[in-house]
Amino acid sequence: MTDTEVKAPKIEFPANDYPVKVISDTGVGNKDRIIDIVRKHATINDERVDERQSSNGKYTTIQLHIVATDQDQLYNINSELRATGFVHMVL
Repeated sequence: MTDTEVKAPKIEFPANDYPVKVISDTGVGNKDRIIDIVRKHATINDERVDERQSSNGKYTTIQLHIVATDQDQLYNINSELRATGFVHMVL
């Protein structure tokens, strides 16, 4: 590895306040579906759910904070959200 390469930060589990940002198409019920999918895999801090629309209203960003228990859990959340067809990115 060279000096210019950057290592991804290592996540220490459990992470009690792990942020998950979901970028999706704007649509009726999409926020609820996203929350339902994430809640199936993790505990969500309901006080820290934020929703923003893009300037043209085409996309919506939902940011949640969860209790992350392991890498498999994060992978499963990402996979199920991406399988919806309306989620474009999970960060």
